Amino acid sequence: MPALYLDTSAVLRAVLEVGTSPSLETRIRAAEVLLTSRLSVVESSRAILRLRQLGRLSETKLADAERDIESLWARCDLWELTPAVCETARRVAPSKLLRTLDALHLATFVLARQRIVDLELVTADERLQAAADGF
Repeated sequence: MPALYLDTSAVLRAVLEVGTSPSLETRIRAAEVLLTSRLSVVESSRAILRLRQLGRLSETKLADAERDIESLWARCDLWELTPAVCETARRVAPSKLLRTLDALHLATFVLARQRIVDLELVTADERLQAAADGF
């Protein structure tokens, strides 16, 4: 059963910067399970707001991106920022230099992977990917 954890960075990069690669689109379409943290919804919305305020992209491009991102999140199982996620984030990958939000994503991925054995992390963040490789 193909199952993917979608990190915000992968989705934002795909939608806003380079477009979703055919291989990523194929993987997402083929996945029986897509999941992400509720954090992704917040991060992506804040990124769109920031870009809108900076005026770096046209309103048409931002509206299209917003629609694409919302459509993708609607397909995902959203995992909440529970006490278990927060506690795991405090302790996960202690030897890795992870920012707080990345530690929350990693914790969510680690907990989800306990239930979904073949869950794969899809991220554009090299530090997050390196930290996840140990799990």
